[in-house]
Amino acid sequence: MRLPLIFVLTTVMIDAMGIGLIMPIMPSLIVEVQGGSLADAAIWGGILSTAFAVMQFLFSPVLGSLSDAVGRRPVLLISLFVMALDYLVMALAGSLWLLLIGRIVGGITAATHSTAGAYIADISKPHEKAANFGLLGAAFGAGFVLGPLIGGLLGEMGTRAPFYAAAALAALNFTLGWFVMRETVTDETRRAFDWRRANPFGAFRAMARIPGIAPLLWVYFLYSVAIYVYPAIWSYFSAERFGWQPQMIGLSLGVYGICMALVQGWLLRHSVRWVGERGTVLWGQVFDFMAFGVLAFIASGTLALALIPISALGALVQPALQGIMSRTVADNQQGELQGVMTSVHALAMIVSPLMMTATFAHFTRDGAAIYLPGAPFLVALVLMIIGCLVFVRTTRSAT
Repeated sequence: MRLPLIFVLTTVMIDAMGIGLIMPIMPSLIVEVQGGSLADAAIWGGILSTAFAVMQFLFSPVLGSLSDAVGRRPVLLISLFVMALDYLVMALAGSLWLLLIGRIVGGITAATHSTAGAYIADISKPHEKAANFGLLGAAFGAGFVLGPLIGGLLGEMGTRAPFYAAAALAALNFTLGWFVMRETVTDETRRAFDWRRANPFGAFRAMARIPGIAPLLWVYFLYSVAIYVYPAIWSYFSAERFGWQPQMIGLSLGVYGICMALVQGWLLRHSVRWVGERGTVLWGQVFDFMAFGVLAFIASGTLALALIPISALGALVQPALQGIMSRTVADNQQGELQGVMTSVHALAMIVSPLMMTATFAHFTRDGAAIYLPGAPFLVALVLMIIGCLVFVRTTRSAT
């Protein structure tokens, strides 16, 4: 299973890298395609990002349920093939509408995180699931670090170069998967595809009928909205509070990504062995409480950098929570569950930036009654506390 696992982890890393690769050049590319100012480009950049997230929200349960029916292998391979073509189209795009179509298709093909999660569930013993889900998180973290770095370097060669690189990565991984990945869905676990359960709303209803799953999905949603405060406002917060320049902001995000990858790829499996999955979720939330509380009022950039490893310890929550839910559902529902979780995360990616940036703007605008750039971290702290209370109540009644 080593090479197939490498293929699946690489697929997740490419999903993360594919987003980060093109981030450094998107403002220049949009201006190049349509002209206008950087402010106009920012508006279109927001539209492109939202379209990507909405497609992930809508199609994650579809691909997850489809993989329960036809298998993980065809869903992953076809998605990678289409992804490679999509990046080539975006590399050649001469209009904003073609870029928008490319982001829509890209959001669909990047919804394979649910299928990758289902594959991990298929090959993992019950006590191994949280640790192996941590490997998925580590792969995503690695992609989060490498994507912007490589994209920035390739951007020096032109605004189209990162798209060609992303297409090449997807094509190479497709080739690897074609030769090494074998199917894990058997006739005993295969389940017929049903559109009523495959759409996100039907999938939510189906999952909610499983005892204990609905409140855990709420915990996952609240956690995702809260933790997304980092990518949503970190650039604005650190520039306003510490006067950091883009290079320093990028460095801090890179350090966070490395720490997060270490936490999920190495520390998590030890934490699960020491305190169990439930204890790991709780300790991860405690570290988030500490980080959010300090960042809300911090005034030292040096201290903020020193706080990054503690902030990254909050990354223990997601894979441990994922492992708890995966053990709750049947083997033939793993794809559906992972699809729902990916949709929940995508929904959080839509909600959180709007909430956090609006909060930041309110507390930093001219004439604000209270000047507090760290206010979004207080919002995140409240959401995390609510999620923790729901988690404690749900898992206590389940034990």
